[in-house]
Amino acid sequence: MAVEDNTGTLPLRTEEDIVASRQKVRALTQLLKFSLVDQTKMITAASELSRNTVVHGGGGQMRWELLDEGLRRGLRLHFEDEGPGIADTKLALTDGWTSGGGMGLGLPGSKRLVQEFELQSAPGQGTRVSITRWK
Repeated sequence: MAVEDNTGTLPLRTEEDIVASRQKVRALTQLLKFSLVDQTKMITAASELSRNTVVHGGGGQMRWELLDEGLRRGLRLHFEDEGPGIADTKLALTDGWTSGGGMGLGLPGSKRLVQEFELQSAPGQGTRVSITRWK
């Protein structure tokens, strides 16, 4: 795999972009030879976070990095928007809490599906969520 293929960016503005993000994550997890279960976990988390970026963040982007740390290989995804931000990130990570009409499982559910999860947000400063899964 060429070095320039190790990173990339996709826009997240429409429903079609959410579908494209799932397809890209599927291709990347297959490239890394993730198990079917691990592929599904990463695709599900990416789908939830892509939707949050579009619906709650007003659109943004997904960036990806293929990670190679000796014997470990992984995939890190960053979901970034410049939307209204999250006033209380601890509350947003609580099961059942929702700022919209959803079930409140997006952020906490995504966190459970990956091995590393980082949320950065503040009112008026947008939101950035980074997730990583290792093979």
